[in-house]
Amino acid sequence: MAASLNKVLLIGNLTRDPELRYIPSGQAVTNFTIAVNRSYNSQSGEKKEEVSFIRVVVWGRMAENCNEYLKKGSPVFVEGRLQSRSWDAQDGTKRSTTEVIAQSVQFLGRPGGRQSENAEPAMETDDSIFEGEAKASSKKGSISVSDSELKPDEEIPF
Repeated sequence: MAASLNKVLLIGNLTRDPELRYIPSGQAVTNFTIAVNRSYNSQSGEKKEEVSFIRVVVWGRMAENCNEYLKKGSPVFVEGRLQSRSWDAQDGTKRSTTEVIAQSVQFLGRPGGRQSENAEPAMETDDSIFEGEAKASSKKGSISVSDSELKPDEEIPF
């Protein structure tokens, strides 16, 4: 088998408040988007800046903590994996997205550099929270969720 690795490390700021919801099994899931900046010099020597907007999905207790402690503008360090998926939209078109499934989210402080005394500094996934749903799934470590629950927000801020 060929070697492979699916690991993502990102530092960025939330573009809006996190959105918490619960799937029918009672499992918490939070979605948020972070803006990640990249500075570079063009061929002409002009300094340029590029922004990428990346959707992040967080599960379990970590999802509840992200919803409680993070808000629009919060800086975070996200460690996770990329996941791509597709679905048929209500208008019949085929839609797809690639997002980061977070394994850990570290709260870096509030915008402006002030560290919150109440915020937990890091949240890591406790894989035991996925055991029941992982056993029901055909792939080890995956979670059974309906397509309608995984559809991304129709309103994208960019």
